[in-house]
Amino acid sequence: MGPAPRRPARAAPSVVTAAGRLVLVATPIGNLGDLSTRARETLAAAALLCCEDTRRTRQLLTHAGISGRKLVSLHGHNEVARTQEVLTRLRAGDTVALVTDAGTPAVSDPGARLVSAAIQAGVEVTVVPGPNAALAALVVSGMATDRFCFEGFLPRRGADRRRRMAGLAVDRRTVLLHETAPRLAATLAELADACGSGRKVAVARELTKLHEEVWRGRLGEAAAEFAARPVMGEIVVVLEGAPAPAGADDDEVRLALFDRQRAGDTLRDAASAVSADLGLSRRHVYQLGLSLWNTER
Repeated sequence: MGPAPRRPARAAPSVVTAAGRLVLVATPIGNLGDLSTRARETLAAAALLCCEDTRRTRQLLTHAGISGRKLVSLHGHNEVARTQEVLTRLRAGDTVALVTDAGTPAVSDPGARLVSAAIQAGVEVTVVPGPNAALAALVVSGMATDRFCFEGFLPRRGADRRRRMAGLAVDRRTVLLHETAPRLAATLAELADACGSGRKVAVARELTKLHEEVWRGRLGEAAAEFAARPVMGEIVVVLEGAPAPAGADDDEVRLALFDRQRAGDTLRDAASAVSADLGLSRRHVYQLGLSLWNTER
């Protein structure tokens, strides 16, 4: 018997060596004094600045005393094409800073596609944190901050908008929404219809700017208030989470626990999840679960 045939050698996996770095830099949402020292240093040192609007960023750089930086636009209409161009610079070893007109890049603004592509290419991606309108609105709203979700801009119309509204009506977390001034009153009215006019809401407008306003009240009141007066500026709506559901009876609890058990949860995990979902004492749910788990054994 002759020698066994040799297997063809496997090609070594290609490795992208990327000396460059992509830095996401948060910029002021209104008050230019909120530009951090580290943000200023990063913008001054970057070989290339990717901006949502080069004119807005040029104004910021002038205020910060920075000149001679190369700026290119990166926005919703050119992000796909621009990403490849920026990746070429990153692979060549350049440090590229990504900024938006205001706040943290890639949050309801362009940049997420570039970040994903840079990571896939093996490029280091880091961040200079700073201003964020949604979080600023949350902490001044007076709403619960232990659990919250960011919804960005709601769909403008149709079934997607109705589905999102229905979801917000039952979500027990504090909800953060972006909205434009012309659409604010209509959105508040729709939220009042979906969630009930008594749900608490805060409307944060022009945060950190000269005409900053934080209006707090109920959805029904908010819809009437902002329908009756002109509104301008950048707006974040902070919506109170849905109230806990009415207490479930023990049979409902056992059924929920049984579903969790079939899904592979431990008793401890199932009791925590069911008590949170139904708004019940975890101790009570755990005691009901003991008999169920013991029966199955």
